[in-house]
Amino acid sequence: MSKSSSSSSSGVGFFGLLFIVFLVLKLMGYIVWSWWWVTAPLWGPMVLLVAFLLTALLTALLIFPLFVGGVFLCEAFRQRKKR
Repeated sequence: MSKSSSSSSSGVGFFGLLFIVFLVLKLMGYIVWSWWWVTAPLWGPMVLLVAFLLTALLTALLIFPLFVGGVFLCEAFRQRKKR
């Protein structure tokens, strides 16, 4: 008989805990922030991820043609020198 134990740790992560802290402080009147800032730990990580992915995509789209264009330019230059 084999014993298979699987443990999964699920719970409130750092950003979830931060949201709960901000929510309690807002409801108790200790902070007078906008609700956008109180809920920022919920949507903030997603915004940062999207911003990172867009930056990586734009960087790739701008740099890739330089390498491809550079290869083609070198080939054109070599063919021109042979003539």
